[in-house]
Formats: sequence, C-alpha cells, structure tokens
Amino acid sequence: MNRSIKKVAVLGSGVMGSRIACHFANIGVEVLLLDIVPKDAAADKKSRNKIVDDALAFALKSNPSPIYRKSFAKRIVTGNFDDNMKDIANCDWIIEVVIERLDIKKQVFENVEKYRKLGTLITSNTSGIPINLMNEGRSEDFQKHFCGSHFFNPPRYLRLLEIIPTPKTSPEVINFLMHYGELYLGKTTVLCKDTPAFIANRIGVYGIMSLFHTVEKMGLTIDEVDKLTGPVLGRPKSATFRTCDVVGLDTLVHVANGVAASCPKDEAIDVFKIPGYVSKMVENKWLGSKTEQGFFKKVKGANGKSEIHSLDLKTLEYKPSVKAKFATLEQTKSIDNLRERMKVLLAGKDKAGEFYRTSFYGLFAYVSNRIPEITDEAYKIDAAMNAGFAWELGPFEAWDALGVAETVKAMEAAGNKPAPWIYDMLASGATTFYKVENSTKKYYDIPTKSYKVIPGTESFIILDNIRANKTVWKNSGATLTDIGDGIVNLEWNTKMNSIGAEVIEGINKSIEIAEKDFRGLVISNEGANFSAGANVGMIFMMAVEQEYDELNFAIKTFQNTMMRVRYSSIPVVVAPHNLALGGACEMSLHSDRVVAHAETYMGLVEFGVGLIPGGGGTKEFAVRLSDELQEGDIELNNFRDRFLTIGQAKVGTSAYEAFDLGYLRKGKDVVVISRNRLLAEAKLNCIELAEAGYTRPVERKDIRVLGKQALGLAYLGANSMQVGHYISEHDTKISQKLAWVLCGGDLSQPTLVSEKYLLDLEREAFLSLCGERKTLERLQSIITGGKILRN
Repeated sequence: MNRSIKKVAVLGSGVMGSRIACHFANIGVEVLLLDIVPKDAAADKKSRNKIVDDALAFALKSNPSPIYRKSFAKRIVTGNFDDNMKDIANCDWIIEVVIERLDIKKQVFENVEKYRKLGTLITSNTSGIPINLMNEGRSEDFQKHFCGSHFFNPPRYLRLLEIIPTPKTSPEVINFLMHYGELYLGKTTVLCKDTPAFIANRIGVYGIMSLFHTVEKMGLTIDEVDKLTGPVLGRPKSATFRTCDVVGLDTLVHVANGVAASCPKDEAIDVFKIPGYVSKMVENKWLGSKTEQGFFKKVKGANGKSEIHSLDLKTLEYKPSVKAKFATLEQTKSIDNLRERMKVLLAGKDKAGEFYRTSFYGLFAYVSNRIPEITDEAYKIDAAMNAGFAWELGPFEAWDALGVAETVKAMEAAGNKPAPWIYDMLASGATTFYKVENSTKKYYDIPTKSYKVIPGTESFIILDNIRANKTVWKNSGATLTDIGDGIVNLEWNTKMNSIGAEVIEGINKSIEIAEKDFRGLVISNEGANFSAGANVGMIFMMAVEQEYDELNFAIKTFQNTMMRVRYSSIPVVVAPHNLALGGACEMSLHSDRVVAHAETYMGLVEFGVGLIPGGGGTKEFAVRLSDELQEGDIELNNFRDRFLTIGQAKVGTSAYEAFDLGYLRKGKDVVVISRNRLLAEAKLNCIELAEAGYTRPVERKDIRVLGKQALGLAYLGANSMQVGHYISEHDTKISQKLAWVLCGGDLSQPTLVSEKYLLDLEREAFLSLCGERKTLERLQSIITGGKILRN
C-alpha cells in the first residue's frame, strides 16, 4: 500500500501529547490535537477548548522548546473530544496519548471507531499497558491497523520510538511505521514484544532500581553516584539522580511496581522492590523537579545566592553538594576512547571500581536473560538504550568492549551468571556480539549462531565501520575517508571537536586530495558535536604573550582556509549536527551547500568572548547583506538584523532557526531530520553538485557596503546602549569594530569592495580586540571554567 501521512490526530494534550503534536508539526504534518471538555465549560469554543489550548501553550513556552520554529505551531489545530472527534475522519494516523488507564483508553477507542475511516493507522503511546488488552472488542480493520507507538519524552530530542505490534497487526503497518519513524520523524525505531515496560524502560528502570539498592549497600552519596554514572560512562550529564528528578520519582516507582507485579518470574524481581528511602521520599512528595525537590533541592545560601543541595540518603536531610573524587576516575582523564576507558573503570581497585563491577555484572546478566522474553535480538536492546536513555554504549556494546569471555568469568565469580545462550555463543567460536565485516556492522544472531546485517542500516554511512579500510589520509587530529562514488569525507576528533592547527591542515589537505583524485568533499563527523569552534586556548596563549605576528598569521591562515572551502574546484558540503559554533559556523557559511541535521545549534558567538568573527564570518555576513540589499530604509533594516545577529551572539535552536538568522540560505541549504542519514544525504548532495557540472566560483569584488551611512547608525545605537547601562564600555568597543567591518570602514558612500578588502578589515579588528584586557579575561574565563586568573 502506498501510504502517506498528511494529517495526524493526537488524542490527549498532556506533557507527551502536546509535544508529540509539536514534533509532527516540526516535520511539516498537519496536526489535530484533541482533549476533554472542562467540567462546567461555557458553550463557546474558547471555553470548551481551554484544556487543550492551555496544554499546547504551556508546551510551546517550555525550555527546551518542542518546536523547531515558532511558526510551525500554526500547523496544529486544537479541539475537544465532544465537538471534534468527527474530524479524525480526515486523518491518516491517530495517536492515543490519554491517561494511563485501560478503561479510559478503551472508551476513547470506542469513540474513535465511530469516525475513523477504514485503513487509518491507530496507535497508543502507552508506556506500560499491554497493547493486546487495548485491542479487545475492536473491529477487524481497527485491530489490523493498531499497535503501540511509544515515544520518549521529550519527543523532539530523545530519538527512541518503540513500535509494539499485536498478533493481529498487519505486517504492512509494522513495516511502514518502522520506516516512517526513522526517515521522517528522525527516530531510532525499535520493534518490541508486548511485554511489561517494553525494552528501554524495562532495562533502564532495572538499572536505576539496581543502583538504588547498590548505593544503599555501599554507602555511596548522591554526588558520588552522579559523578560515576555520567559522561565518564558515555551517558548524559544528568547521570542517574538528576535524571530521576527530571523524570519524576513517582513515575519511576510506578514503572518498577508495574514490572514487579507483571513479571513474577523475573529472576531479578527483588531489584524492583522499592528501597525504604525512596518510599519515604514519595510519601513526602519529594518527587523531583515537579515538586521542586527530590534527590536535589535548590536553596538560598548565606550570601543570598541559589545553591544546589543533595539529599543525604541516610538522614534524609539536604546538604551542600560535595565534589566527588575517585582514584579510578583520575586514571581515565587522559583516555578519550570510551571502550578503552571502560576497561580501566571496571579494573579499579577503589570503591568506584567495585561499584562499576557490581553494576555492570548485574546489568549484563539481566539483559542476557531478557532474550527472548522482550526481544529475540541483542542489538535491539542496545539501540533502545542508545536512543531512549542516551547511552553511548548499550549493554552488549559495553560487554564487547570489556571482552565477552573474560567478563563472563568475572561475572561467575561475582555470582552473576549470564543466560545459557551466552555460553552457546562462545562455544560456537563467536567471541563478540558485533563485528564489522566488509565495512558493514553485523550482530550475532542467536538462532543461527551467525552474524547478520542489522536491519534498516543499509542506507546509512557509518564512519566507524569504514574508517579502518577506507582512510585516504590522516594526521593527529583529522581523518579523510573514501565514502564511495568519488566522494571523500573529512572528520576530526579533538576536544569538543574544536578547530586547531591539525584541523586546518586537514581541511587544506583534503581539498587538495579531492581536487586531484575525487569528485567532491563532505565535512562531517560522528562526535557528540560537529564543532564548538576554534581553539580559544591557542588564541589566548598567543594574545597573552603578545605574539601578534604569530596570531596574525594564524588568523590569516584560518581565513585563507575558509576561502579555500569557498573557492575550490570541487564541491564542498558541510554536514553539521548539534553544536556548530564560531569557526564551525564560518566553515558552513563558506561551503557550497550545508546539509544540516535538524538539531543543529549554529551561531557566530565570538562577541561573547570579546571578539568578532575573525575566520571570514563577519566578511560573509557583509557579502550576504550586499546580496539582499535594497535601496532606502529596507537596506538599513537588513543591516541592523545582520549586525544584531553577530552582536548578540545569536544561536539558532534548530537548523530551521539558522535560516531565520541568516546562517543558512533558503533554496540552497538542506535540513535532514534523521541523524542516521545525515552523511548519506550530504554525500548525495555533493554528487548532485558535481554532476551538475560544478565550476569553481569567481571571487567576489562586487560587495556593496554602506560605509558611513550605516556606521553612524551602529555607533549611535551602541553608545545609547552604554549610556543606558545595557552594555559595558568594552561591549561598545566590540560593537564599533563589528560595525566597521560590516560597513567596509568609514567610506563616504555605499561602495563596491572585494572579499580580500573585508577580510583585511576583519583580521585587523580581531587582532586589536585580542589585545584588550577584558577580552583576555573572557577568554581566560572560558578556558578555566569560569575562573579569572590574575598575575
């Protein structure tokens, strides 16, 4: 069936429903969002839609925003179950997101059957109610098109979508939702069995409950545990207890109780029993963020400033947070590779090492015993934890990193014997759960005792899988890889993927190689962020030592490299994701095309450290301003907008906002929703440019700058802001330098200038600001984590 989704109905506008509606609006789908009519509502539409309208308004004001661009909210139409349920007849997919009570869900579905047209998809976002129970009493067509579709909160940001079919769900429906969720919604879609808590919550809540008990036994503090279970493990900064506060302790207890009640044969059922201190917290309504205190509480200190206090689990009193330190963690500071770091963490001789061994050996045993209960394939558990809980390594991936056979022996010694199929796997000669073969990642298939390609990954280009056999060139920080069809990809691996000398060398060398032997170059990577920008530490050291000749050379080299990106004989496509700040934004500005992931946060942020963009970013804004200028007031309005974008260090909160801020170009740059497909899409765009007969652009000498006409306006505005105490004297100076470059200096009238002219102005302004004490203090503050060091 050639199915397409043009309009979606979301039934229920609570925290999940309203945000699911927003995410469908993000991808261009019309949304009908419905909820109940308030009791004693008046007859007018506003009164009858108060619940749904208030819920949507609250969602749109929340931070982080559930919507890519504010205007996208116009795609959502609200209504109520009484007056507007009939309108679902025009929808292609109906998603139920009402309260987690089976009786109420059944009432909703009975009402849906009255208006739903045959063939319409109908799914439930339940997080725990058995899907098959909701299907009872429904028509054959309903049952055929019904399954679970479990989004994770917040739906825009967490990439997991669990699809849970019943025996009566049509295979066509399952296949469509798996494909649609990944391609259009940007999700990692995981096919689950209809078991309690499905996959991610079953494993994730086990991990949290196990940790609750371990903490009690080992006498660890909340601060110590969050130090041990955060970024050092490749997991979010919120780690464990902060995550619990965000999710809500009552929610975790509800899921844990549900698993305990529904899974009496679970060998780890005692783990799901609620510890005494957790029960007391729930009794006290210390549920986390929703009640303003949980494992953490914000209080006012003696100086009147807010402080974060953490709960003492023994006394249940809040105390100032204490920075945790462990010898094992100190040993891992220089180990960037997570898989290598894992080995050191579990080998630790202190309490940290004991904690890791207890936690992971129990986790490994638990996940091995969940097969085939919750899934038949180990890779689905890893995928669910990667996407739903933001674990960089899923349980089986972590097990591989530690060595399966060696870890099994240690688990046995610790009393955590894994499932029999693990021994069968090792006996078959297979020693890992995954392997890369012919640049393709494969998983161990338990029934056949062989390795198979992970379904759905055939359309992805994954650098980790091809780098070993396809590297064309590399240095200490950058790697150039042949990704096929005459296209190469440049990536780098530095702290925060910052751009330093090795990256600059990599860009120039990659273009040189691509011009000689390939058709095009993509610049993309698989790091947590595309790039946080230039290496400010290098800039600071040169500035503080007053090595201005060296600094001038470094900035000129950066500018020349960006111009090399613009003026090469092959197309250069930049594919950013997450942070793309400062120099990374400047690189994007100079590319032939940007293929950005929807979750790209792009901006020229140099003003915040006391500088202006010095790698061609200010020049490029002058170029784009020239291309859009019109005579009269409109050109001054455009100038003001461009000036404020840099002057206020504005960062787009999505790739779509980057268009609004002028970082991306309408009709030229592209947004991709699926992170997994970003590199493949960038490659296709690069091929398209090459096959269209790409020709090296002609360097610009026709850039119209406004001179004194706009310069006076900018100076006046900055001085007025300083007089009003809105900005500092130093900010005024930066503003004037920025205006000077954007206006082309104090030219007496609008004039046509060259890119070189503007780059020279930009570099001169940048260097002069590097000598300012306030700039040095701001740079130093960033490098030292907020501390200003003075001689």
